[in-house]
Amino acid sequence: MELLSDLALGFATAASPANLLFCLIGVILGTLIGVLPGIGATATIAMLLPITFQLEPVSSLIMLSGIYYGAQYGGSTTAILINMPGESSSAVTAIDGYQMARAGKAGTALAVAALGSFFAGSVATLLVAIFAPLLTVIALKFGAAEYFSLMVLGLVSAIALAHGSVPKALAMVTLGLLLGLVGTDIYTGTPRFTMDLPEFADGLNFVALAVGLFGIAEILRNLEGDQDRTVIGASLSGLWPSREDLGRMVGPMVRGTAIGSVLGILPGGGAVLAAFASYTVEKKMSKTPEAFGKGAVEGVAGPESANNAGAQTSFIPLLTLGIPANPVMALMIGAMIIQGIVPGPNVATEQPALFWGIIASMWIGNLMLIVLNLPMIGLWVKLLKVPYKVLFPIIMAFCSIGVYSVNSNTFDLFAVAAFGLLGYVLLKLRCEPAPLLLGFVLGPMLEENLRRAMILGRGDPSVFVTRPISLVLLLLAVAVLAVVLLPQVRRKRDEVFVEEG
Repeated sequence: MELLSDLALGFATAASPANLLFCLIGVILGTLIGVLPGIGATATIAMLLPITFQLEPVSSLIMLSGIYYGAQYGGSTTAILINMPGESSSAVTAIDGYQMARAGKAGTALAVAALGSFFAGSVATLLVAIFAPLLTVIALKFGAAEYFSLMVLGLVSAIALAHGSVPKALAMVTLGLLLGLVGTDIYTGTPRFTMDLPEFADGLNFVALAVGLFGIAEILRNLEGDQDRTVIGASLSGLWPSREDLGRMVGPMVRGTAIGSVLGILPGGGAVLAAFASYTVEKKMSKTPEAFGKGAVEGVAGPESANNAGAQTSFIPLLTLGIPANPVMALMIGAMIIQGIVPGPNVATEQPALFWGIIASMWIGNLMLIVLNLPMIGLWVKLLKVPYKVLFPIIMAFCSIGVYSVNSNTFDLFAVAAFGLLGYVLLKLRCEPAPLLLGFVLGPMLEENLRRAMILGRGDPSVFVTRPISLVLLLLAVAVLAVVLLPQVRRKRDEVFVEEG
């Protein structure tokens, strides 16, 4: 009964005219940037962060959430029509989706992707509603030592699940932690690593760093690639799958939802891994595995369900523990902090309308997506034909205006340019910036809880191993690192990311 009353509060919050409007804006923007290859949800949310500061906290977070899971829907459109995933989690969809489109079944493939996404998103949101409050109760019992160990586990998991080599991912996390130390010491008030620049006294600008690393850097990388796109626009009239297709997609949808719901909670891009895991499971379970790669409906329904379920359940550690499961959730934490909200278990008890409003908005947003997406496919096809040389300068202009509007400080524009160049160099070196952002966001919290635990333990470091929960979390971190360094696991991991690339 308590869950029903909480959900009633959530729907009352999410169904207000203003929040419905921002939810609609979020899912449309998410679909749009998912459709346009090379931008991505992380870059878009980073660009739009400055705009959300003028909104109510619940409205801004509902809109940003809509952008994230809306991008999962939109990413499948380009994967199917032009064999170019709009989102990395849609890379698997392109394998069979594009072959279906070439065979004249583009409409069916798009419908299968949309229905799988809607089913998975709805079920995963229900799981968020059920398990988030339970984890919140557990999280309220965490002390400084437990939070420190949990963040260590999160960062180690991010290293294990990041693209590319483990040493490069470790270097990115370390760089992020170091950048997070810039500013004023939280206990002594002493400036550190500021180079005597007053602009660094409060730390590096989170918005400038995010926009630079994920917005400007991605644009620079995409401008050097092939900008010619052949869109398959035929056969978009037969959108509803046949009875046979519906029968073939039910099992993959259910299994994909289960896989994505579990892997989405893991730090480091669970939605991407969920899609690949789902495709592998479906191919092994199929009686006709030779059909995969040639236009199998199961190869679209399973991965699309998995990546959308993963996107939704990644909100669980954000809402309950204040720990980001991926770069988008790290940006959400940044948005919460700037809005004056302290991420963590206290959000559910101190701001229940915001907590449950975000959860309820996911159901509303998924319903909006299924209603809007299929009728608007024709529009998305036309947008795919917009030249990058027209699109990207407009995006960069909006990035600059948005960043400047936060503090009205021209120094922030130079910071965006610097982080954009840094991000571009990192991409050329095949160093993924996502672990860097996670390290940057978690760094100050990691330091604060480390020092607080040491103070409470009177300088005795054994406090981290004498408390049972903290010890278990640290052992899990060691186990994750040990497993990923095993030669066989490392080879399999490299194969997965080579396939994805």
